[in-house]
Amino acid sequence: MSVSRHYVLAAGGTGGHLMPAHAVAEELMARGHRVALVTDERGAKIPGIFEKAQTHILPAGRMSGGPVGWLKGFRSIMAGRDMSRRLYDVFKPSAVIGFGGYPALPALLGAFKEDIPTIVHDQNAVLGRVNRLVAGKVNAIATAYPDVQKLAKRHQAKVHLIGNPVRESVLALRDEPFPAFTEESVFRILVTGGSQGATILSDVVPEGLGLLPVSLRRRLQVTQQCRAEDIEKVRAIYTRMEIPADLATYIEDMPTKLGWSHLVIARAGASTIAELTVAGRPAVLIPLPSAMDDHQTYNAREMAKSGGARAIAQKDFTPVELAKQMQKMAMEPGALENAARRARECGRPDAVKDMADLIESFGVAPILNKPLKISPAKPAAGIQGVPA
Repeated sequence: MSVSRHYVLAAGGTGGHLMPAHAVAEELMARGHRVALVTDERGAKIPGIFEKAQTHILPAGRMSGGPVGWLKGFRSIMAGRDMSRRLYDVFKPSAVIGFGGYPALPALLGAFKEDIPTIVHDQNAVLGRVNRLVAGKVNAIATAYPDVQKLAKRHQAKVHLIGNPVRESVLALRDEPFPAFTEESVFRILVTGGSQGATILSDVVPEGLGLLPVSLRRRLQVTQQCRAEDIEKVRAIYTRMEIPADLATYIEDMPTKLGWSHLVIARAGASTIAELTVAGRPAVLIPLPSAMDDHQTYNAREMAKSGGARAIAQKDFTPVELAKQMQKMAMEPGALENAARRARECGRPDAVKDMADLIESFGVAPILNKPLKISPAKPAAGIQGVPA
């Protein structure tokens, strides 16, 4: 018999934290549970997510800016912790789940104070600062990669390898074959630099494609995301080189574009890697060097090591280097197909289900008076959840 329980999901106000939380919330609600979101003002304004769940905004200060900033941040965090405790007194969650970001910290601290089971999920291959801070007290740590930096060995017993949730429309690509690619095929390239685009891609990619052999260059079809200030410059270069290109500041229907692509040139954000590996699409990855703790470099490692991607540090990302790597992948028979297969092998398509299973294995339902059995943790292993 299924028992409806209450869960609080706490996430920072950016898409990188909120999108995985949203996907898990949808799965939990589909299983009959009630879900509440804790975030900041930014997260509450993101359209199209958590429309079916109640949302609570908690203060969450950052411990920065010297002694005055530290004191202000500490007071804000403590205020958020006390607000979360009042929420728990009413909502009575079976567990509180943090998805990273500073707004998750007060919610987790409140759960510790109320002795509510806690879980954290980290999207990146470097454990985030908030998750690092609470790793010793949470009941479980869900990771997206088998090798996670800054995760202490003493916490390995409660680590579960989950992966990153992806959209259903991307998940559906997993069952579709890689687009046929022969010596006569159009060579379809997708270029994306994250939610805001990336000027480095606008500067390097068009010139790099222009250095490809004429026989390959004449077969190109490019879809590229550009910053608004770069788009006309990029359009002029492609026009001069007679390379068909569809340019936009925001790529609508990304799953469709991903589905017909033979090669993706992109940053190495956690969501990008998850979608590439679930769909099985080869890539050239350029990690963002300013990402906190250089986590994008670590994100790219598993896919690059498998042979599903070529990772190029931004300082080495030049038109010549891009053209060289693309020729290796496009002109050797079967190379793109092989890279696609290796990328797919890194995918974790059951991330949402496995995360929901893990969550269900902790805590109590409001109508129960004893804890449910907690399934034992397996370091870097899949989840066998305990059903409600």
